[in-house]
Amino acid sequence: MAKRRRRETPCSDGSHSLVARSNQHNRRPDSCEEEESQSGRRRKAKKIKTSFSASETLLVQSETTGASSAANRYASLACSIELRREVKPRRREPSRRGREDRREWAYASRDLSGCRDKVVFVSYNILGVENATKHQDLYAEVQPRFLKWRRRKKLIREELKLYDADIVCFQEVDRFDDLADLLKKDGFGGVYKARTGEANDGCAIFWKDDRLNLVHQDNIEFKTFGLRDNVAQLCVLKMKQRVVSNSPAQSSESPNDQNQLLLVANIHVLFNPNRGDVKLGQIRLLLEKAHQLSEIWGKIPVIIGGDLNSMPQSAIYQFLASSELDIRLHDRRKISGQIGCLSANGSVKHQNRNSLGIKWMPASRQCVNRWNDDELRLATGSEKVTHLQHHLDLCSAYFGIPGSCSTRDNCGEPLATSYHSRFMGTVDYIWHTKELVPIRVLETLPIDALNRTGGLPSKKWGSDHLALVCELAFLDRDGSAEIAQNPVTNIGQAL
Repeated sequence: MAKRRRRETPCSDGSHSLVARSNQHNRRPDSCEEEESQSGRRRKAKKIKTSFSASETLLVQSETTGASSAANRYASLACSIELRREVKPRRREPSRRGREDRREWAYASRDLSGCRDKVVFVSYNILGVENATKHQDLYAEVQPRFLKWRRRKKLIREELKLYDADIVCFQEVDRFDDLADLLKKDGFGGVYKARTGEANDGCAIFWKDDRLNLVHQDNIEFKTFGLRDNVAQLCVLKMKQRVVSNSPAQSSESPNDQNQLLLVANIHVLFNPNRGDVKLGQIRLLLEKAHQLSEIWGKIPVIIGGDLNSMPQSAIYQFLASSELDIRLHDRRKISGQIGCLSANGSVKHQNRNSLGIKWMPASRQCVNRWNDDELRLATGSEKVTHLQHHLDLCSAYFGIPGSCSTRDNCGEPLATSYHSRFMGTVDYIWHTKELVPIRVLETLPIDALNRTGGLPSKKWGSDHLALVCELAFLDRDGSAEIAQNPVTNIGQAL
């Protein structure tokens, strides 16, 4: 006898389902199992919700809480659900202000990137801790936290990492041990010379131990010559051979690799703008000592870095660039260019260098100035000498590579290397002899960007001076750069 058809049980949505009827027939009486099953369906619905849109999630929830079959459920999902489109966030372009706050590299027109022997040189007045404390009026617009040494030394260290510096000349160093311990972690060795007298700061030279060796060290205490308590350092460094595995030409030795020596000089000249005689005397003695050591060690190249407390349009700059100076044509109080100089954002009187075949225009217009015997002795070394000369054929690293008018003056020097509430201008320099040629220099900041900081130090820069940075290549004896095979093309970068 045929079995009776069982009446189909209607579902909650008005439809009939064999699955629902089977579920009712086989339902287990244990309420815990029912709750467990419902919670499992809720977790599954929640998991699907994280991958699909809100409207799609509602559909999944209605189907999972219902009693439709698994086959019907997944068929419905396959037909009705679309994956979300992944929307990538737009990359924010740096603002114009952000670009102006970066320092750009300027490169020589000649490609010297393949030179065997080259060094990255930095000159940096890092603002002595005691000077920052004693002269708080200079930093009235600077946030106090930006003046903290603990913060500033970290910024200085990070700067040197970005530059991949080989040699660093610091001025206004009054925490040498602290600085040496910090830079030792990055492979630097260094020497220090403190000022004489009551001041606690001095000069320091650091070098990368894996690239250079210290061969000779000398110092000048200007007090010995009656020229105040400032000091200067001179170090003879020997380059270690660099071996590049992917370049056979660079792995082979040459005579220059074994004997490449370099004289590095570091100085912080007296600040007092009225004492041009003392300033000139300090620079004269440094140049004489540098020339003497260069000759003793085989006419080796010379690099001079430092804070000269003199402007680019000054007679002191003229003396360095042209190798001579008639001091009778200049007022002692104005010889450094600090007194009466225009601010960095104003126009600067154009003066051309003798290397271009054009004579300098003396600021005094051939007017003979009186110097007493003491002033002459300090400036020139003798009461009878009024015409100074030095024997180093010097070039300014920044003058050697043309730069942007937004950061350079008419002399080719930076518009400003220092900025606080009472001064904005250039007093820091890198000079080198002609056995070296600049590959690139790091531009300073535009005046507008400096003005926006309100003064240095700032959030990004750890001193009231900006570091001067250049990369120099050694020339062969015949005056040409020794180029390795497969030179790499330089690409501009920003810091």
